[in-house]
Amino acid sequence: MAQVNDPDPRLREQSMGELFKELSAELSTLVRQELQLAQAEMTEKGKRAGVGAGMFGGAGIATLLALGTLSACVIALLGKAMDVWLAALIVTVVYAAVAGVLALTGKQRISEATPPVPEQTVETMKEDVQWAKNRLPSGSK
Repeated sequence: MAQVNDPDPRLREQSMGELFKELSAELSTLVRQELQLAQAEMTEKGKRAGVGAGMFGGAGIATLLALGTLSACVIALLGKAMDVWLAALIVTVVYAAVAGVLALTGKQRISEATPPVPEQTVETMKEDVQWAKNRLPSGSK
């Protein structure tokens, strides 16, 4: 009964040159596929980081609006009665809350995209190395 780690019996019938040629072709295909996987994974992480950075930009604009409204609030407080500054203060609080939500969401999106390492590719490369080790004929049998 053959074990899972035993090489294919047909490999014993092939010459070393044929085996190395086959191994070279398989490794070439494997490396190409791993590079494609890494590229796809890095593209996806880049997109996530871009969305997070855009949200930080939105938080900056909302903060600028909050500061502008707060300035209008102070001016209204000094120049008019209670109703005008209270309205301006409410708008300021709303803008500040929007800025806070955008900043927290943007931070979360950027943290999801880090570390900028193709983790799935690293795992499959480890599996590929183990597979290659199992395919090479060993002199201990």
